[in-house]
Amino acid sequence: MKKLLILLIVVILLPSCMSTRTNVGNFKEMSQVDKSKVYNYSKGKQCYLFWGLVPLGRRSVATPASGSCQVRTYYNFWDALLSTITGGIFSMQTIKVKAIQQPSLAVAATE
Repeated sequence: MKKLLILLIVVILLPSCMSTRTNVGNFKEMSQVDKSKVYNYSKGKQCYLFWGLVPLGRRSVATPASGSCQVRTYYNFWDALLSTITGGIFSMQTIKVKAIQQPSLAVAATE
């Protein structure tokens, strides 16, 4: 019975390893062609109270003007540690936006 109680407490207090990836525009097709051009465009943190039930504001992160990007939300180690220490009363998620480098347009000077 004691082991079951400990297991139940651990399951309730530890956050899940939830991760979502949302592709916007033609990011998926473009990233499969050239993976070396994918880079982190912006990053932010979304905070919650009471096990994720009440969001504290709405974090908006920058997105590229082209509209093609991947938005990833996940718990990193520090997010999970903070949630575990507070018993889930306060938690946060990391939001990361990935984009593809666009070729720079070189303007040739003509005389």
